[in-house]
Amino acid sequence: MSEPGTGVEGTEVRAFWQELGLPGLIDVHTHFMPERVLAKVWAYFDAVGPLTGRPWPIAYRDAEQQRVDRLREFGVRAFTSMLYPHKPAMAAWLNSWAADFAARTPDCLHTATFYPEEGAAGYVTTALDRGARVFKAHLQVGAYDPADPLLDDVWGVLAESGTPVVTHCGSGPVPGKHTGPGPIGAVLARHPRLRLVVAHLGLPEYGEFLDLADRHPRVHLDTTMAFTDFSEELAPFPRHELPRLKALGDRVLLGTDYPNIPYGYAHALHALARLDLGDAWLRGVCHDNAARLFG
Repeated sequence: MSEPGTGVEGTEVRAFWQELGLPGLIDVHTHFMPERVLAKVWAYFDAVGPLTGRPWPIAYRDAEQQRVDRLREFGVRAFTSMLYPHKPAMAAWLNSWAADFAARTPDCLHTATFYPEEGAAGYVTTALDRGARVFKAHLQVGAYDPADPLLDDVWGVLAESGTPVVTHCGSGPVPGKHTGPGPIGAVLARHPRLRLVVAHLGLPEYGEFLDLADRHPRVHLDTTMAFTDFSEELAPFPRHELPRLKALGDRVLLGTDYPNIPYGYAHALHALARLDLGDAWLRGVCHDNAARLFG
C-alpha cells in the first residue's frame, strides 16, 4: 500500500477506479472549512486518543489548495465541504464561507449546515437559494437533539426540496446524548420524505441503521471510515449484515472523511473492494449512486 500524500498513491487511486471502468470518484464526505475552525477540528483528533484509546494522526494535514489538488489528482470528480457548528450563531457564518468556497471550487458540491436556533429555517432557505446541494448535521459535535422543535421547519424545507443531508448520527467514535438511531428516527417519522445520508454507515449501530434504511426508502448510507483496518479494530462491521448492505444497492455512497483520516485514501477504497460484493456494487458506491443522487 502506498504512503499517503505521495504521487504513487495518486497512481494507485486512479488505477482503482479505472479498472472499474469509471470516469472517476464522487466522495460525499470530505471536509473543507475555515482554517481556524479546521485547526480546532485537527486539535480534537490530536487529542482523541484518550477518548478511544487509539491515536488518530491526520494523514493529509496540508494547506487548503494542496488538499483540493490532491483530490483532483486522485480523480475525485465531485466532493463536499462538510462543516458543522457546535454552538448558536455559527451556522450562517459557516454557510457564507462554504458558498464562497464552492464558487471558487467548481468540483465541490456546495455544502451548508444548520443548528437548532431561531432563524435556522431562514438561513437554510438562503443557502438553498444560493445553490447549496447538500447539508451536514453532526449530532455528536453539535450535541443537539435533531427532533428539537427549532429544527422542525429546517427538516421540512430540506425534505420538500429533496436536498441530501449527511448526518453523523451514529454513536462512534464516542457516543453523544442524541446519537443512535432513536433521535434521528423520530425526525424521519415526522419527515419521511427527507433524503437522509447516514454517515459512517451509522458506526457502530450498523444493523439498526440498516433497519432504518429498510423502513425509509429515501435514507442512504455513506461508507466513511467503514471497513478500514482502523474502524474494524474499533467497531467491526458484522459480516452477516453484508448481504443487506449489498441489497441496499443504489443507496450506498462513497465517503472518506478526507483529510481527517489516520490512513491513506487508497486504503479506504481497497477496504471496500475486499468485501467482495462485486464490481457492479463498487461502481455504484464509488460513483454512480452519487451521480444519480446529485444529478
